[in-house]
Amino acid sequence: MKFIKGKDRNQTEFFCLEQAVGQDNEVRLIDLFVSAINMEDYGFGMDFIDNGRPAYHPAELLRLFIYGYLNRIRSSRQLERECQRNIELMWLMKGLVPDHNTIANFRKNNPKAIRRIFQATVSMAKNFDLIGAKLLAGDSTKLRAQNSKKNNFNPKKIERHIAYIDEQLAAYNTILAQQDGDPSEEKRAEIGKRIEKHRQHRAKYQSFQKQLDESGEVQISTSDPDSRQLITRNNITEVAYNVQTTVDAKHNIPIDYKVTNVNDSKAMGNMVRRCKTILGKTDFTLLYDKGYHTGTEFGYANKQGVEVMVAIPEVASHAPDMTFDVANFIYDREMDCYICPAGVQLVTNGRWYTKQHGKTSNKMKHYKTPSCKACAFFERCTKNKAGRLIERTEHAELIEANRLRMQANKETYRRRQAIVEHPFGIIKRQWGFYYIMTKRTIKHASADVGLIFTAFNIRRIFNIVDKKTLKKYLEHLSLFFLPVTAFFKEICRHDFSGRIKSIRKFGTFLMRLNRLYLSPDRSYPKPI
Repeated sequence: MKFIKGKDRNQTEFFCLEQAVGQDNEVRLIDLFVSAINMEDYGFGMDFIDNGRPAYHPAELLRLFIYGYLNRIRSSRQLERECQRNIELMWLMKGLVPDHNTIANFRKNNPKAIRRIFQATVSMAKNFDLIGAKLLAGDSTKLRAQNSKKNNFNPKKIERHIAYIDEQLAAYNTILAQQDGDPSEEKRAEIGKRIEKHRQHRAKYQSFQKQLDESGEVQISTSDPDSRQLITRNNITEVAYNVQTTVDAKHNIPIDYKVTNVNDSKAMGNMVRRCKTILGKTDFTLLYDKGYHTGTEFGYANKQGVEVMVAIPEVASHAPDMTFDVANFIYDREMDCYICPAGVQLVTNGRWYTKQHGKTSNKMKHYKTPSCKACAFFERCTKNKAGRLIERTEHAELIEANRLRMQANKETYRRRQAIVEHPFGIIKRQWGFYYIMTKRTIKHASADVGLIFTAFNIRRIFNIVDKKTLKKYLEHLSLFFLPVTAFFKEICRHDFSGRIKSIRKFGTFLMRLNRLYLSPDRSYPKPI
């Protein structure tokens, strides 16, 4: 019986990497994309000293990371191994094999530059008309930090640990005091070691408590200081980061992200502001879930002139009889009063009161009536012995306008989950990126998240745009527009007359005018 035989391992052959990678392989598109980027413009460090061993060019390491994240490889050690055995990476890296420390440091040290690379993917999506800029949705997802629950502490947890240690110390002292005669030296030494160990632990927890008192924070994480214990789902908590994202509805492409360690209640205003700057317009609608329903954030969104639709949360507390819930009280704008279900007016003295909620303060008016106590529905209406009191915030009209928009556009709002959850589903379920790879500060976490969303956008563009068209686009960028940009920059270095300034401005204008131009947008908003 005949079988297919392999080659002799001792046979000498001429091998070319170029022939090993097909012309339609997407690794060539990655190479062209990075080649179209001026690394210095994007903020990557280029000022390496001439002494000592030469450094790796940032473009080579960026190619490595984009390829890695597109193929679900984030570990620096694994990327190092792949450079030695993966034929595609051998071609992409031209045979270079960076050390895993070099790979990890590149990611850790370039969060701002990586964010600009993400912006470049958004610009590329705009050039291919993949951004509709009419309907967008914002939401957040929790990515687990490199910090266990065991190494996360709050005042109550610290108090429990100290109380337990005090009990153990008291027990050991009791054992020593109850010894009949002279206990053995070995046992005494063992107990002494345990006592000393507990005292050290107690001092450690006391230092944690001191840090919390001095910083005003409610949590402290020892492995990743900026991470916090957050509710992920069904009241399950994880030590994680909260990633805020805005996604365009046309092709489910993220246009913005921000890594935070707090909940969603104060995020909407800045998300709206950044979207306005990115899109350069205000005639679009943003969809959010009920976690973003905050009066002050409605005020920020209104100042930006952008329409938002936010899900209405359930009533926090009900009246003894739900017929008398606040929602059933009618507000008379002309009279500036509320009319209760029994037909009685609740009036205000016109004063604005400040109500503090955490670090946020809201202005509000109080509405009440002296006839409340004599009302036949008193016990059904309120448990307050002084009578019913309604608080109306300064943002009440904006909240009411949002409620009316939600009622009039139910079908539009139903699209929210499908829009914004699509990237999260791909990133966390398919790719397995449910945790942050880097640790020690939110800055380093932002670099990892930036590469995740960069890879996602590149994958979306690769899947939607014809590869031949995309290849021509990137070739034009790398072979023509990048050299032209470099030419005008070189002229700017010899800026010795007003005429040269005019040339510089005209060159910038031409680059901005051409849809093919790909560069970091300096007007892109900084995350707040």
